Amino acid sequence: MLNRATADQRREAALVADDLAAVLALGDAKLPSLEVDWDFGRRTGCYLICLGAARIDEVERIVELLRKGLHFERLAADDS
Repeated sequence: MLNRATADQRREAALVADDLAAVLALGDAKLPSLEVDWDFGRRTGCYLICLGAARIDEVERIVELLRKGLHFERLAADDS
């Protein structure tokens, strides 16, 4: 019953994890331990995206990409 009820959540969790990995790859960044916590989801019905462990240089690249994205977002907001 829980399996059927959480089918959409499982699908969404898998898509979000894949989307994050794809976007990071476009920015030449990665989280090597990125995964969906399927066990927790099966027990609770709540699927978590585990970002996992990453080397410092990998996290620095992600921080750099986020800062650039926030800067661009602010510029776009100022123009409107």
